[in-house]
Amino acid sequence: MIALLTAEETRRAEEAHEGSLDELMERAGRAVAELVLEQFPGRVAVVCGSGNNGGDGRVCARVLRERKRDVVLVEQDGRLGEPDVIVDALLGIGLHDAPRDDVAQLIERINSAGVPVVSVDVPSGVNASTGEVPGAVVDATATVTFGSPKVGLVVAPGRFRAGRVHVAPIGLAAGEHEHELVTAQILQEVPRKGPESTKYSAGSVLVVGGSPGLTGAPMLAALAAFRADAGYVMVGIPESTLPIFETRLLEAVKRPLPEDALGRLLPRAADAIVEAAERVDAVAIGPGLGRTDGTRDLVHVLLERLPQPVVLDADALHSLEPVARAAPTVMTPHAGELARLLGASARDIDAHRLAAVREAAVRYGATVLLKGADTLVAAPNDGLLVAAYGDSSLATAGTGDVLTGVIAAFLAKGMEARLAAAAGAVAHGIASQLVQPRVGLVASDLLTGIQRALAGEGWNPPLQ
Repeated sequence: MIALLTAEETRRAEEAHEGSLDELMERAGRAVAELVLEQFPGRVAVVCGSGNNGGDGRVCARVLRERKRDVVLVEQDGRLGEPDVIVDALLGIGLHDAPRDDVAQLIERINSAGVPVVSVDVPSGVNASTGEVPGAVVDATATVTFGSPKVGLVVAPGRFRAGRVHVAPIGLAAGEHEHELVTAQILQEVPRKGPESTKYSAGSVLVVGGSPGLTGAPMLAALAAFRADAGYVMVGIPESTLPIFETRLLEAVKRPLPEDALGRLLPRAADAIVEAAERVDAVAIGPGLGRTDGTRDLVHVLLERLPQPVVLDADALHSLEPVARAAPTVMTPHAGELARLLGASARDIDAHRLAAVREAAVRYGATVLLKGADTLVAAPNDGLLVAAYGDSSLATAGTGDVLTGVIAAFLAKGMEARLAAAAGAVAHGIASQLVQPRVGLVASDLLTGIQRALAGEGWNPPLQ
């Protein structure tokens, strides 16, 4: 894990530092200057605010001049001129509300200049503690942050304004912190099969889902559980879909279940599902389940009766009500699904992702994984985990079903729910990066990528 700091945690780390603030500022400004010298040639405009961020910028400008760069120092009411690169040292980590009008106008001029922008610590306009963007914001090409990355650099929408994030060591220890960025090394925590393993002891999974026209979703989840090294996978499916599963899903055990006239599972399927679950360590519910009053009631009954860890995805999240459970529950919504669960809009969720996932974890008493390029994992009494390996190639149907199967396999192997969810997101994201070409990726492409990720391929750091 890599510490992610809020603005307040950063200030506490600075106060605990044995050296002076001027010493830290000198190192920070020099780190920014070194990046500019290495990667961005030409004339530099350094735009400085009045606070510590501006102090870092002034050090940067001085170092650049010492290294014979043409530098113009721009105060908040100054002009940019015609630079080849801009250093944004306006607001830093102190932002809470939208920038003032004069600062917003300067931010707009920075964005309109048409040249690369290097932001100091965080892009001006990004809330360093949440990633929220309450008003005008700098679109950075790169951001140099100090000591530890800030929460706002890896949580959307701030994540999408930061460009390439470079972490510069300046002798500042992270200290106490609540949130962490997950690295690929979390996959070392996934239990592996050993010499004495059997198909049951290696982790056994039951996937409950499927309906006419939606048989692919539970198949993907089941295959993903196998590729995540589960030893035994069973699917609980509507009886009429059995011939499809028998033809296409060779390795999994099939359990046909009672269905309604439309081929969707009925609440009375619960007895058979609970009985089948006696042989497994974790249950995944939702892929291709369909949305009827019957499937909603079935999900509620299963949550009350199943003693195993449960992963809820897709249709299992529709109209979901909180259920108190002794065993862990992992929910894996995207922004639209979480919006329905919280009575909000998807736009609200996208604007306040950290707050939304925390609220859902408390309301449902569950581990909640909010999907996205910045996949967020929250539990009621723990700090946030951020898994930042995914990218836009995962924006295609079925990839969520693969993630569900992977998390179910990790739960079945005995991983704690929050770590299983985070590890699943990391394996899922790395798998997408291993697929070539990544343009036109389909969900089934991820299956061999999951295997490769667990074997140690693609374990690059999430930040530079």
